Amino acid sequence: MKILVVEDETKSGSYLKQGLIEAGFVVDLVTNGFDGLHLACSESYDLAILDVMLPGIDGWQILQGIRRAGNDMPVLFLTARDQVEDRVKGLELGADDYLVKPFAFTELLARVRTLLRRGTKAKDAEFLRAADLELDLLRRRVMRGGRRIDLTAKEFGLLELLLRRQGEVLPRSLIASQVWDMNFDSDTNVVEVAVRRLRAKIDDDFEVKLVRTVRGMGYVLEVPEGA
Repeated sequence: MKILVVEDETKSGSYLKQGLIEAGFVVDLVTNGFDGLHLACSESYDLAILDVMLPGIDGWQILQGIRRAGNDMPVLFLTARDQVEDRVKGLELGADDYLVKPFAFTELLARVRTLLRRGTKAKDAEFLRAADLELDLLRRRVMRGGRRIDLTAKEFGLLELLLRRQGEVLPRSLIASQVWDMNFDSDTNVVEVAVRRLRAKIDDDFEVKLVRTVRGMGYVLEVPEGA
């Protein structure tokens, strides 16, 4: 698979390129926004990794150009800008993920693989699926095993997040910021309560359990092996 990296810091760019190549990817690295946009729109890539602050044009403008061209490849922002407003802006412009520097390469690689696995299925789609669970994004409807399941708006948002990042362990802080638009407070149990209620609806009456707690880390939705 082929990845475009747009990063103006020489050391960071070389580190990313080398790590991704060692992981088995073909990588093109450019160091300014104009070249990044040109390659993104003229070559075929499975994923783009963009810094925000770049010479020429910034990462936001590259993303806008990619989406205006009708290109729906996954885009991951990798940047030192860690404000909520920046993350929201990136997602609203059509980014698929946002990772703040400094980062662990293992986390970056996990996110890259997740985005590539989702591939066209996640974007094509009006539907997100895991095993016999199906979420209809347009009709805001959830089915499991042919049975309609009624969720609240927050439960639907939580399930959508878990399905979009299927296989990833999501920390409580990320879930709180994405679903409730709030900073995580260790004294509140709002995330735990919501996950418990969601499980009661989508897992308790079914043999295959999809939502799992990873102690000390967070929650993950995944289909067990052999299910």
